[in-house]
Amino acid sequence: MATLPLHYGKAPRWLFERMRLLSREIIAAIAAEFGPLELLRKLSDPYWFQALGCVLGFDWHSSGLTTTVTGALKEGIKGIEKETGVFIAGGKGAASRKTPSEIESVGDKIDVDPARLVYASKMSAKVDNTALQDGYQLYHHVFVFTAAGSWSVIQQGMRVNDRTARRYHWLGEAVKDFVDEPHSAICSDRREEVLNMVAHESADAREIATNLSKEKPEAVLKELKNIQNLAMPSRHHIEMADINPKYLNKVLLKTYDLRPNNFEQLLSVEGVGPKTIRALSLISELVYGKAPSYKDPVRFSFAHGGKDGHPYPVDRKTYDKTIEVMKKAVESAKIGNKEKIDAVKRLVSHFEGG
Repeated sequence: MATLPLHYGKAPRWLFERMRLLSREIIAAIAAEFGPLELLRKLSDPYWFQALGCVLGFDWHSSGLTTTVTGALKEGIKGIEKETGVFIAGGKGAASRKTPSEIESVGDKIDVDPARLVYASKMSAKVDNTALQDGYQLYHHVFVFTAAGSWSVIQQGMRVNDRTARRYHWLGEAVKDFVDEPHSAICSDRREEVLNMVAHESADAREIATNLSKEKPEAVLKELKNIQNLAMPSRHHIEMADINPKYLNKVLLKTYDLRPNNFEQLLSVEGVGPKTIRALSLISELVYGKAPSYKDPVRFSFAHGGKDGHPYPVDRKTYDKTIEVMKKAVESAKIGNKEKIDAVKRLVSHFEGG
């Protein structure tokens, strides 16, 4: 079993450049043989993604694997987006906030309205930062999409106090409802009680929260004041003292005017953040008897090798040979060689032969 401790720093330039080159060939190979949608499906699989990071030679147990691998993919795909049918937007920190504009910038190269993809990007982030309150603050968001409008999300949050990270995977084709069990997987080394308003068993709490958001603010704040006099359980990551009635009143005035029809619309309202959802969920539970889920939807473990010398240091000569073989394989597929991607399969025998 391996954990995902929070690591700072970045990959050395010599390694990242090789990761970029190999990522480029892997993306091209998958797109050529299986189509761009298959790449999205693979990226939404946490085990496959972790294995990809290990193939690229990154640290097997570091939170940095997420940011570095997605960064290498984004750099690697530059210039071959039209050929592969795959586009990548977003990144770490400030780069994550550029996701909408990066999606819109390729609007003339895709077959769907980019606004639909921008909405999916924003909602996936809002769900994992607001509707699922597990103590992890998002700092990384990457949105992968195809010209046909399919999409996948890989985003990660950190919890500084215990130096752990949590990664969230989404696959657009599997999302039937943004606020009812939308994830492909959530990966972490921690399991505990959280507020999970997107769990299936939270359906009643979502409905009541939506209805409360359409009530006059003074009625909701009155109930909240009563709750603040109670001793709240330790499972709540946001303490009652953190919920400022004055600020909440401004948000509730907005939801009262907009009158959202469902929880997804409530969640999409600007200004509705974790504290608003926490307050509404508490009223739902303690006043109306409809409790949301507090089950943590996570438990995945991994074990591979890489950058930090475990199980062995990155062998640059072998890495460069891998890139060369992969590139030749993809070029073989491009020119219509009937062996096509079988050239990639020969890569296996190359390593098995020493």
